[in-house]
Amino acid sequence: MKYASLSEFLRNGRAALAKGPIALIFGEDETELDTTLRHHQQLGFKQILLMTPASFDIPEDVADEIIRIDMDSPSGMTMIHAVNDIIAAAPGVWMYYCFNAEYLFYPFCENRTVGEMLTFHTEERRDAMLTYVVDLYAEDLEKNPDAVSLEEALMDRSGYYALARNDPDNHNYPKERQLDFFGGLRWRFEEHIPAIRRKIDRISLFKAKPDLKLRDDFTFNDEEYNTYACEWHNNLTASVCSFRTAKALKRNPGSKYEIDTFKWHNSVPFEWHSRQLLDLGLMEPGQWF
Repeated sequence: MKYASLSEFLRNGRAALAKGPIALIFGEDETELDTTLRHHQQLGFKQILLMTPASFDIPEDVADEIIRIDMDSPSGMTMIHAVNDIIAAAPGVWMYYCFNAEYLFYPFCENRTVGEMLTFHTEERRDAMLTYVVDLYAEDLEKNPDAVSLEEALMDRSGYYALARNDPDNHNYPKERQLDFFGGLRWRFEEHIPAIRRKIDRISLFKAKPDLKLRDDFTFNDEEYNTYACEWHNNLTASVCSFRTAKALKRNPGSKYEIDTFKWHNSVPFEWHSRQLLDLGLMEPGQWF
């Protein structure tokens, strides 16, 4: 199904939002757009909404299985507004958002669906899930000048850290059960990244509800949604494995010619398996076994 705009979809197609989990995928360019869609189809999302310019090509077999919404340049605040409009249209439904060339991994995702995971998470009385954006990058930038290669993808095995998230409305005391997480390419090449964009945490999975709003730093206006765990024990977390930062660093004129390689002594091949991310501490199974 295809719609000319988000407003048209919300007028005529909102019945598709009746049952989740729903994946909202924003296509900023055509890089790995098809693999992004196929990956999230395989995870078991009930519905996938692709928001991307009308000129982008999508394989026919994939296009038949998704809802496509035409949107010019779906990045920045445009993407935030789109997510918030869909939240308002589907209270009570679990949602997930990402960009093209980003791939969701959660504990045991090879043999458990995203719906099974969120059912457990809901039983834990959680309405949102913290995800870490784990940077992926091509090993050879001469062969892959856009820094994207599924076959030769690397990731950082260390260099991740967290800082207290201070509350300006409470004398800058640390917020309860909230941290700012850093690492990956945004940390190693921070001179090319605006300070406000250096965090690698997102609340990518969440249950929509009335008056819920996604903010431009990928947190929500409900502070409990921004916590990494409940008060009594650790909860599930997940990872969004992403070529997005590597792409941006190699396309931005200010950094393109400054970076010959993203590889360093802590680079390891990405195995495309949740076990690797669990072993590296880049996601948490909580009480789910």
